[in-house]
Amino acid sequence: MKKSLLAIFAFSSSLSFAQDCAKIFISEYVEGWSNNKALEIYNPTSTAIDLSQYFVARYSNGSTTATVANSVQLSGTIAPYDVHVAVLDKRDPNGTGQEAPIWDSLNVRGDGFYSPVYNTSNAFYWNGNDAVMLAKGTLPADPATLINATNVPNFAIIDIFGKIGENPANETGSAAGNDGAWSTGFPYSTGLGVLVTKDHSMLRKATIKKGVATPVSFFDPLLEWDTIPPVTYLFNENGDTLLSGNGNAILFGNWFSLGEHDCACNPASVNEMEFTNFSVFPNPTDEMISIKLDENIKSLTITNSLGQSVWEKNSLQKGIYTIELPRNAGVYFVHVVSNTGTTGIKKILVK
Repeated sequence: MKKSLLAIFAFSSSLSFAQDCAKIFISEYVEGWSNNKALEIYNPTSTAIDLSQYFVARYSNGSTTATVANSVQLSGTIAPYDVHVAVLDKRDPNGTGQEAPIWDSLNVRGDGFYSPVYNTSNAFYWNGNDAVMLAKGTLPADPATLINATNVPNFAIIDIFGKIGENPANETGSAAGNDGAWSTGFPYSTGLGVLVTKDHSMLRKATIKKGVATPVSFFDPLLEWDTIPPVTYLFNENGDTLLSGNGNAILFGNWFSLGEHDCACNPASVNEMEFTNFSVFPNPTDEMISIKLDENIKSLTITNSLGQSVWEKNSLQKGIYTIELPRNAGVYFVHVVSNTGTTGIKKILVK
C-alpha cells in the first residue's frame, strides 16, 4: 500500500508550495441524503478556466488507488472568481432505490451533471468515508487504468478532500464500511466527536486560497472547512416553520450556499465589502451569536438563507450584542448599514 501511495504522490511534492489564488479548488462538498451529492469548484483567478482539462476521482472505503472507472472528466468553463456546481446526475423523477432523483433544490443549482451510470463512472457516488480528488489531466479510455502520472496525460493533483488510504470509523469507533466519516475529534478517523463528512455539506473557509495538493497525515475536517447539515426547514414571511398537511415541519435541501463562494482571493469578496467594523462569533454556532460593533450603526438585520428577516434593529451603539438565532440549522447572513450608508455582510453557519 505504501508503494501505491508513493507512486501516486511522489511526483507532486513540488505542488505543496503552489501559489495562493493560482489554481481552482473545491469550495463546497455535499454529502446529502440519498443521491444528493455535489462538488462546488471555485476559480480564484482573474482568468476563465476550461474545466475539460480536469477530472474528479473517488477513493472508496480507504482505497489507496483509483481507476478511470472511479473518475469522471469535467466540462464547462468557470469565469473569474466564480464557481462550477457539479452534481450527481440523477434527474429522472421516476427513479427509485439507487436511481432515486436528486432533490429539486439541488437540481436547480447544478451547472454540470456527472456519473449517471454507476458501472460506467462511480466518481460522484461518495459516502462520508471516501476521499475525493480534483486533478488536472485527460482520462484514458480503459476504465481499469490506474490514476497516476504515468497513465494520465498532463496529470497533476489540484485538491484532495479527506485522506486517501484511510477509512474513518463510525460513531462507535467500529469498522466503518460505508457508514463512517471523518469527525471533529483527533485523530479525526476514529469516530470521536461529531461525524461531519457524511450527511453534511462542507464549506471551504473564506481564508483558504488554494487546494491541498499533497497527502495529509491527519484530515481535520474543520481546519479548512465549515459544516452544515444537509436539510433545513421552510419558513413563512413571519419566520415561522411551515408545516405539511400532517403537521410535520417541511424539510428543504440546505444547499443555498451552492453557486457562490466567499474567498479572500476575490477582490470583491463579501467579507471584504465596504463596512468591515464589525465581527461575528462564534461561527459556526449552535444558536447564540455575539456581534461586536466597533462603531455606532444605522441598522443590523439577520436573514435566513431564503432572504427572510429573523432579527433586526435600528440605531445600535458601539458594543457587543448577543442574539439568539432560530433553532434551525442552516446559513444565515448578518447585514449591517453604517451611519454613513456603507454596508457589510457576514455569513453565519448554524449547526
